[in-house]
Amino acid sequence: MIYLETSVALAHLLAEDRCPPSSMWARELVTSRLLEVELWQRLHERGLGATHADPARLLLARLSWLEPVRPVLERALHPFPVPVRTSGAVHLASVSFLRERGLAVELATYDEDLAAAARGMGVPIAAV
Repeated sequence: MIYLETSVALAHLLAEDRCPPSSMWARELVTSRLLEVELWQRLHERGLGATHADPARLLLARLSWLEPVRPVLERALHPFPVPVRTSGAVHLASVSFLRERGLAVELATYDEDLAAAARGMGVPIAAV
């Protein structure tokens, strides 16, 4: 299972120089509902809400969702191996929540701070 972080979803939608391999999309993908908010806000911020709405909806439809339940938010209140932004804390707490339930989860991210914190938690980083 791959936990999809916003930077990878945006890179895919915006056809950036770095984007995940097509094989990643065949795997089970899970993410926090936070990704949906971040993705739409970045698209709107760039004036791409209308032009990228259909591809965004298609991407979001292929994901499994983890709601920001209380245990996730409580974990996000505590420090991580390296400092991360608030959204990164929620994503890492979500990964931790899944792993505590016995799921084998890799993190797909282009955010180096987030990747470093995940490695410090023993979370494998997906090849993206």
